[in-house]
Amino acid sequence: MNEENIKTAARMLLGAGLILAGITHLTTKRKDFQAQVPDWVPLKKDDTVIYSGIAEIALGSALAFAPEKCRDATGKIAAAFFVGVFPGNISQYQHKRSAFGLNTDKKRFIRLLFQPVLVYWAWKSTRV
Repeated sequence: MNEENIKTAARMLLGAGLILAGITHLTTKRKDFQAQVPDWVPLKKDDTVIYSGIAEIALGSALAFAPEKCRDATGKIAAAFFVGVFPGNISQYQHKRSAFGLNTDKKRFIRLLFQPVLVYWAWKSTRV
């Protein structure tokens, strides 16, 4: 498997993951995602979850289906999105909010370590 095929598979997997996460924002995991919304966000927690779910579906679709000439920009937007939602993960840790099976400080802290992986994944899988 050559590097381009690996990048395509990685991009498609990340896109599919974002689409799935976005769908669960709107359906089965709304309460869990509300636990990640920082108190300082000026919207209702449920509205924030809905809007971020829509954004994830759109972003996942763009990663999976954008033409080659748009991939670099799409990857940068995805990386920025992952940076942008990181305060929610920090808030969940700081306020000891259990969601997604993250019911201990250790689990919530380990979750924080995965966000840079997502940023790198988005960036690396879309580089032209």
